[in-house]
Amino acid sequence: MLMALTLAACQIEFYKFNGASIDYTKTKTIQIDNFPLRSAYVWAPMQSIFQNKLTDIFASQTKLRQVKRNGDLQLSGEITGFDQFNKGISSDGYSSQVQLRMTVNVRFVNNANHKEDFERQFSATTEYDATQQLTAVQEELVTQMSKDITDQIFNSTVANW
Repeated sequence: MLMALTLAACQIEFYKFNGASIDYTKTKTIQIDNFPLRSAYVWAPMQSIFQNKLTDIFASQTKLRQVKRNGDLQLSGEITGFDQFNKGISSDGYSSQVQLRMTVNVRFVNNANHKEDFERQFSATTEYDATQQLTAVQEELVTQMSKDITDQIFNSTVANW
């Protein structure tokens, strides 16, 4: 009898391996607007790489239906920065490492709970060897930074980390 009472008093909650903590009774849809390029330096494919990563993460890790307007959750913003900096100097005085940084401004609206609304910048950096041309490594680096930023956005919006 003591065992039955103990089991009845315990409540078991299952961990969600996708990391999302969404109440699907209140939140069913997400609206992800286009994130245009607004940085001084642009690389045209960057916008579509970022946009695809952003829509893919919500499609693969949530049950939210993506809609064009009036979503329960709404994401909008713009890519505001794409910069490179000399990171390291070699013994001959030339740059040996270059740091590439991508910055995205995000506006998030949760129509079920406006206390969670925010506007915030997310950024990611990566480095490459200065002997390489940016054009040779740009697609790989932008893809990597886009994944990092979309993970940050996902965690800040629906994972409640």
